[in-house]
Amino acid sequence: MTRWLWRGSLLLLPLAVAAHFLWPGNPTAVFVLSALSLMPLAKGIGDATEELAERVGPTLGSLLNVTFGNAAELILGISALARGHVDLVKGSLTGSIVANLLLVGGAAIVAGGVRFPTLRFNRTSAGAHVSTLFLAVVALAVPTMLATAGQVPERAHLLSEEISVVLIAMYALSLLFQLRTHAGLLDAPENARTLLLATPAEAAAARRPAPEREHRPLWMAVVALTLSAGATAVASELLVGALEGTLQTVHLPEAFVGVVIVAVVGNAAEHSTAVLFGRRGDMDIALGIAWESSKQIALFVAPVLVFTGLLLGAPMDLAFRPLETVAVGVAVLSTALIGLDGETHWLEGAFLLAVYAVLGLGFWFVG
Repeated sequence: MTRWLWRGSLLLLPLAVAAHFLWPGNPTAVFVLSALSLMPLAKGIGDATEELAERVGPTLGSLLNVTFGNAAELILGISALARGHVDLVKGSLTGSIVANLLLVGGAAIVAGGVRFPTLRFNRTSAGAHVSTLFLAVVALAVPTMLATAGQVPERAHLLSEEISVVLIAMYALSLLFQLRTHAGLLDAPENARTLLLATPAEAAAARRPAPEREHRPLWMAVVALTLSAGATAVASELLVGALEGTLQTVHLPEAFVGVVIVAVVGNAAEHSTAVLFGRRGDMDIALGIAWESSKQIALFVAPVLVFTGLLLGAPMDLAFRPLETVAVGVAVLSTALIGLDGETHWLEGAFLLAVYAVLGLGFWFVG
């Protein structure tokens, strides 16, 4: 029944495409259908990434997941910039960073924490992610302070372009660190210790021999991942195209929609996959997905959108709203508090979710 339900949900994207062309006067229907269609597509990306991660290791597996997932975020941002929605793009970027660190990270920790009293992960990887994410906070804070100090917009744009070059260079160095110079250390099975289950029944079930899983050929997993990511990009394009009409119909604050709704829906792939691995106690992959996605958004996607905005005639800088910059800083600080000791539990996951809820309420009232 569940399998057929998921297969049936794949029809949501064709329905969204049909609604876009047949009922152009009903943007809310297109928005809802395209948003719901991202859920089965996220499952497809998650299943393919899970197979690849078991073969290539947690570091590269997490990177593959967030890269294909953030491709939709990048296309969504380009589409919004082409329509002049610069503030919406900034809100979506902020929401992606904050949601991955707090919502996805917190949900993955809670999902694993209800089964395992203590969850462990690679401390070296956590430290590397937190340090590079702190650079993102600085990169947003400096242009924001310049803009609030009354400087002309041209100076903020110029500074943002120069900072974007630094961010892209730092992202390249972080990939070199992950995949070459310290690949063995980051993929080290630091969490390869016996996990104690939360209940005797789960512990007994875990002692039963697990059946061998049959894997598709590697090329089939890669093709499935590519197709799912491409379909996700189509759904994201439909979602952005219907966003303006939907806002006028349902009267939601644009800041809240950009930071919360668009960001959460646009990153559905990472969300579902991270929680899946968190439930299994594999926190290196679960938190790796959440942290790597935030880092890629901040250090690569945002700078690329700055340069793309110049080409599209919709200049975008890194001078975000003060609340957006504060939200990113709070999210990185919260991640550092629970991530640098190499272990966590469900209460710390609940703490991250609570911080996300408070920030979400803040954006609702600001909007």
